[in-house]
Amino acid sequence: MEGRVVWVSGASSGLGHAAAKALKKSGWRVIAGARSFTGDEGEADFGLPLPLDVRDEASVDAFCTSACSLAGPPDALVNAAAILTLGPAEEIPAEEMMAVMDTVLLGAVRLTRAALPKMREKGGGKIVMFSSLNGLMPTPYQGAYVAAKHALEGFSQCLMLETRGQGIQVMLVEPGDHAGGSKRCRGRIASVSPLYRESLERVSRTIARDEARGQDPDRFGRRLARVMGRDRLPARLKVATLKERTALMLHIILPGRLNQWILADHYKV
Repeated sequence: MEGRVVWVSGASSGLGHAAAKALKKSGWRVIAGARSFTGDEGEADFGLPLPLDVRDEASVDAFCTSACSLAGPPDALVNAAAILTLGPAEEIPAEEMMAVMDTVLLGAVRLTRAALPKMREKGGGKIVMFSSLNGLMPTPYQGAYVAAKHALEGFSQCLMLETRGQGIQVMLVEPGDHAGGSKRCRGRIASVSPLYRESLERVSRTIARDEARGQDPDRFGRRLARVMGRDRLPARLKVATLKERTALMLHIILPGRLNQWILADHYKV
């Protein structure tokens, strides 16, 4: 693994940071991108930080140029950049919906589009898409995030099929709740009508409780690094508790109305 190059977006916090740190420790040459990086920080325990705003085509181009100049073309790409905005699906402003979609879905599309030709020049590569269990089932008041993750799932599955003869491997990572996420990447819409206000507060408390009890991000990073070290990636990597896996299985096999009742009861919506 020594000397192989990986680009990681969203590397300043949360699971993106944990992934970058674990990959560096396991021998990858990590080029870590995030909006908060200036490029002057120098090498860190999670790799070499470079500024990257995945919503900005010029920033993506500049990141790719700098990364290739410093370390050569990538052997792997980890698309981990994300933001989350809490609010009723009915009331999420269009610009906030677009900001989430632009980061989670289109940000991954931009960086993937930039990396793929460089990977093919090397004879192949690995692309890891950070989805979520929310890409498979809903959480109330996370409509923009859930929609973006569902869209990322669809895009990634198409990419898997279309690049399978090119030496490109694509893997969807679907984490459950993990502790220690960055609050600056998690917002709330400015105005919520009385119709939803009390319900949103109850759900927010449940979400905060579930995340506080979530799994260790560093353990997640180590598991991802082990899987990325394999010759062949699985199509999906679920990193979830038994309870979360059970909820997902029930979501698949139970009637829709019963699923709604279970989720509504859990979140107190």
